[in-house]
Amino acid sequence: MRDLHALLLRAARREMHRRRAWLGGASGPELDDLAHQAAADALLAIIDSLDTYRGLSRFTTWAYRFVMNHVSVKTRQHLWSGRRVTFEDADWDRLPDRLVASPYRRTEQRAQLDALRSAVEEKLTPRQRDVFVSVALNEVPIDVIALRLDSNRNAIYKTLFDARTKLRASLLEAGYPIEETIQKP
Repeated sequence: MRDLHALLLRAARREMHRRRAWLGGASGPELDDLAHQAAADALLAIIDSLDTYRGLSRFTTWAYRFVMNHVSVKTRQHLWSGRRVTFEDADWDRLPDRLVASPYRRTEQRAQLDALRSAVEEKLTPRQRDVFVSVALNEVPIDVIALRLDSNRNAIYKTLFDARTKLRASLLEAGYPIEETIQKP
């Protein structure tokens, strides 16, 4: 176990060092701590998955995959830690700028966005609103939201599904069928 942990730690340190530019100033002890966390989590995942190892590759190659996945998770979590996720009125106004459209289509999109904003504020629970705004509008990774809300990925997916269902129904009620909105560029 010690040898495997040492191998995982070496791989995690190397990968963290390679990704340090993405980590916004993380260095030295902070990177080492993230590498230790990733290696420890990978070791636990390997132990839990030993029965799935089929011997089609070297064991170290198979184990290396686990540490790379955990380094990716730790990197994403670190990138989003400490960031406040909000979506203000000005952010809603910038959404149509991402879409290229005719003046008529732009007016229609503005009305749809107003209906969506209203539905987000009035139809969703506070938790659904937080999850929807974080994932759909601010592109926060699901695992980061789960960690922040002391939940798990499946619960966050369910909350997001429920929020989207409510929003879809609200937009349909307001006269904006989702299928048309998605298909029209």
